[in-house]
This record gives sequence, structure tokens and C-alpha cells, in this order.
Amino acid sequence: MSQLRRHLEHFMEFWHGFLLITSVHLLAAASPGPDFVLVSQQTLAKGRRTGLICSLGITFGLGIHVIYSVLGLATIIAHSQPLLTAIKWLGGGYLIYLGWQGIRTKPKKPSNLVHSADADASVSQPVPSHQNVATKKSFNRAENTETSFAILRRGFFCNVFNPKAPVYFVAIFTLVLSPDIPLWQLAIYGVWMMVLQMAWFSAVVMLLSIPAIHQRFQRFEHWIDRVLGSAMIVLGLNLILRSR
Repeated sequence: MSQLRRHLEHFMEFWHGFLLITSVHLLAAASPGPDFVLVSQQTLAKGRRTGLICSLGITFGLGIHVIYSVLGLATIIAHSQPLLTAIKWLGGGYLIYLGWQGIRTKPKKPSNLVHSADADASVSQPVPSHQNVATKKSFNRAENTETSFAILRRGFFCNVFNPKAPVYFVAIFTLVLSPDIPLWQLAIYGVWMMVLQMAWFSAVVMLLSIPAIHQRFQRFEHWIDRVLGSAMIVLGLNLILRSR
């Protein structure tokens, strides 16, 4: 009877932690920050595919934080001023670099705007097959100017170089949850956090890539890139200059 009660307590503790992780991490993922700015910029500028690949890169970056947190290294990083300072400079510098790329964005040629609009319209309206193929080829030439790996890497480094992450995971795994949680349970929570991260940013990408919404941003795409690029530079400078 006592063994059954113990199993029931473990079961309840697991689901209690699961609900805590879900609610806290969804709030953290939805809060505005470098990841959100980057995914929005990539989706509005380059479309759904780029936004989803960038989101996957961010999710893989989160996986790095999960791994070292499960191994107990998050506490060491969070309490090491030299390590946090190094991560701050790397993260801030990388955000400034991404922001500068956005600021340098030039307006699209009218022909590219037409191809983008045609490609978006083809999602909701049937067109003759030969026109559809031609439109897709033109659109793909315009969109696939960089490799999937480059997009993935951009999202990955944006998340990995976030100095808030070690502190966040220390709070999650030692304050929100019990510090004596078994390793396998922490691993499940970590994987679930990655799933939540990808689901959230996928939802953002799908919303911003709806043809009716995406077309409205097409003609102002370079200005959006510049505004979001400026926001990334501000975030990067704030990261570097602020006190711990």
C-alpha cells in the first residue's frame, strides 16, 4: 500500500512539474526578445520556409541549454561572472551583426514583388499548371538565395548566445521544480520545452506567412527589415552595456 502511494505521489509530482513547465515556458517563449524579432524578420522578409527553418535553429539552440542544465552546469554558468560576460559579448555582438544586415536591406525590384505576390496567391487560388510551375520557379529563385544551413545557423546562434538562458534554466530546474528531480524526468521536461518552443514559433511563422498578411508587408519589406534590424541592434547593445 505504501509503495502504491509512493508511485502515486511520483506520478502527481511529474504532472505537476509538467504543467508548471508548460505554463512558464510558453510565457517565456511568447515574451518579446531576440528570437521573436529574428523569426518575425526572417518570415516577413523571406517567407514561411525561412521562418520555419530559423525557428528550428532556435529550437536546437534551446536544446544546448537544456543539455547543460540537465547535467547541472547551468548553476555554474549562472554564477560565473567571466562566463556570463563572455556570453553577453558574444550574444550582443551577434545581435548587432544581424541587425546591421537588416538595416542594409535594399528595396525589392518590382518584378520580385510580382513573383512573390503571384506565389502567395497561388496558395489560395487555382491557376493553370504551366503558369503555376513558372511562378514557383521564379519565386524559388528569389527565395532560395541562401542555404537552409545558413538560416538554421542564424537561429541557432541567436538562441545559444543568450546570456539570460542559464539564469532562466537555473530558475526553472531549481526554483520552479524540485532540485532532487531524477535525471530522466528533467530530460523529458527539456524535450517538452523544445517542442513548446518550436510550436510557438511555428504558429508565429504560419500567422505572418498567411498570403493576405504577407502581401501587405511585401512593398514595405525593406523598411520592416530596417526597423526590426534596428530593434536587434538595440537589444544587442542593451545586452552588452547593462549591468548583470
